[in-house]
Amino acid sequence: MAILIVDDHEDNRSLLERRLARAGYETVSAASGEQALDILRERNIALTLLDIQMPGMSGLDVLEWLRERRNAVELPVIMVTADPSSPVMVSAFEKGANDYVTKPLDLAVLVARIRTQLALRDAVSSLRKSEERYALAARGSKDGLWDWDLTSDRLFLSERWKAVIGYEDDEIGTSPEEWFRRVHPDDLERLRGDLDAHLAAKTAHLENEHRIRRKDGSYRWMLSRGLAVWDSGGKAVRIAGSQTDVTVGKIADPLTGLANRLLFIDRVDRAISAGRKRRESMFAVVCLDVDRFKNINDSLGHAAGDLLLQELAARLRQTLRGEDVIMRHAGSEQGLVLSRLGGDEFAILLEGVRGAADAVRVADRITQTLREPVMLDGKEMFITVSAGIALSSEGYDRPEDVLRDADTAMYFAKENGRSRFAIFDAGMRTRAVTRLQMELDLRNAITRNEIELYYQPIVEIRDGEVSGFEALVRWRHPERGLIHPGEFIPLAEETGLIFPLGLVILEQACRTIKHWEGIGPAARAVTLHVNLSPKQLMTPASVEDIFRTLDGFNLRGGQYRLKVEITESTLLESSDLVESAIRRLEERGIGVSIDDFGTGYSSLGQLQRFQIETLKIDRSFVNGVTQDDKAGIVKTIIGLARHMGIAVIAEGVETQEQAEQVLALGCERAQGYYFSVPVNAVDAENLLRSKAASQCPAFALATNG
Repeated sequence: MAILIVDDHEDNRSLLERRLARAGYETVSAASGEQALDILRERNIALTLLDIQMPGMSGLDVLEWLRERRNAVELPVIMVTADPSSPVMVSAFEKGANDYVTKPLDLAVLVARIRTQLALRDAVSSLRKSEERYALAARGSKDGLWDWDLTSDRLFLSERWKAVIGYEDDEIGTSPEEWFRRVHPDDLERLRGDLDAHLAAKTAHLENEHRIRRKDGSYRWMLSRGLAVWDSGGKAVRIAGSQTDVTVGKIADPLTGLANRLLFIDRVDRAISAGRKRRESMFAVVCLDVDRFKNINDSLGHAAGDLLLQELAARLRQTLRGEDVIMRHAGSEQGLVLSRLGGDEFAILLEGVRGAADAVRVADRITQTLREPVMLDGKEMFITVSAGIALSSEGYDRPEDVLRDADTAMYFAKENGRSRFAIFDAGMRTRAVTRLQMELDLRNAITRNEIELYYQPIVEIRDGEVSGFEALVRWRHPERGLIHPGEFIPLAEETGLIFPLGLVILEQACRTIKHWEGIGPAARAVTLHVNLSPKQLMTPASVEDIFRTLDGFNLRGGQYRLKVEITESTLLESSDLVESAIRRLEERGIGVSIDDFGTGYSSLGQLQRFQIETLKIDRSFVNGVTQDDKAGIVKTIIGLARHMGIAVIAEGVETQEQAEQVLALGCERAQGYYFSVPVNAVDAENLLRSKAASQCPAFALATNG
């Protein structure tokens, strides 16, 4: 853009044109006020040098015309005068002149003043453009913007910031409390703490997620980010940033797109509040859990498990579509909410139910529908779910309590056969509390040496000689006394306590073996059978723990005849993992024995594949061995096992007749109450020292008496 020189003297114009050209400026000149107006109409001028005294239209007249159209920032005007003290100059400033120079002109001063005015113009122009960009960004952004002047304690909140929480621009003021008083009470302290930390320069920036109350009373999750400005003394004087609505990310399950636990809790809370206002308003919560889902993850991998959960979510949506309301991906209409709480657990909120029958209808429909096969990686799979129902008629104050009771009912359904549903009642809560207390007691028992091993002899039927023992766990509870494994082993497996408990059992067994070493050569020949949970066998880390324990006692399985016992059903849990674990155990000289054989669906061929060393015929066959049909089954098992080199032990022998019968069928070893009940370590050692057949039944009677 050019500088306009307005002067009625040609010499003055020529001189200025030459000097300004040497300074790098483009110029254009006018010999009169009228000519200047024509140029200003046609060209974009950067600055005007305007002589005050001109014939016809004076410089003041040109200035007045110009200021009606262009302000002092857009087009700076420097007046040229021979008399700066003249009242005319006062008038010039009143009409909008930016500066003046006096005749005769000092070219260096003139160039400096021109540069100053152009620099001011450019700075203001840049600021205005920046403000325009800021305004456009603020209007176009989905984020709300905020700017807190800490010196004046005034907070600017953009129109978008207010709109996100349902307010018009003029409904929220400039006090910082306008922000803080809308923050959820549970989140406010954390927000203030993060702000204080950043203002004290302890963090590089502010980043905080919190809930803000909307005008309608509901809450939205917001992510606030900001940066502070500090003065030369290190004091924060300003902090500004943005606010983003992240509610969908906080309430939607990323895998299935269903509502997550956070949203579900919120909706149940609202249902409770609605019930307080309208006593006739009822709701139900249905909790669903996939039966044996862990087996799918363990055998097919987590990717297949995720695909299954996505398929289940789609089926649940479809099943519920016939109800009153269709689910939305991250929320719901009033009436129904479908949620994935986490893992393989889903939950449904049913509002407006008339009673238990409505919830039962939904739960029954779901459990029936989900029994249809699912295709995963080209394989057809059958799955089932268990469900628990909690009704608002129980009188709840907290949403967490509703979920707790629905969950309790769901576990009750699992314990009673799976693939079914149950409605919560107060008795379930009592059982759940008792179970929780038992879990706590069991955790303490593991660390307080309350776990004991009892030993049941395995004898040679022909002469009664003790050839081994089965280690059986007992829990000596400080209040309840001796607790048998049937009461706490299932709980240990479900809660994961089976891993530390299994190590305690193995350590005691190893300690016993080391002690028997000192009894004599004959004692070193006996075997010690230790039961192993399927969870332990299918967890590589747990198998490594077994090896470390043996090494810690300087034991080698084969040398000391240590065997692990697993149930027949374990072979069917996850064959690849089981086969690998059994192979590793045998490589370390640890034989594997199958307990309760005949109750599952495995074949003797599978036993050979898994390189099983011993099998125990289940007591249900031994108890009926005097019957022809049971005797035939036992004889077949013994014959085929012997053919494959697998040793056989009869379990649960309780009478002399049973002992004689299994011996006649070819089974030479047995255990059971006929020979001895499980005994403590001291009595087991006495048996081991005596190794006399005639003492076994008598010892059993003496121990019972």
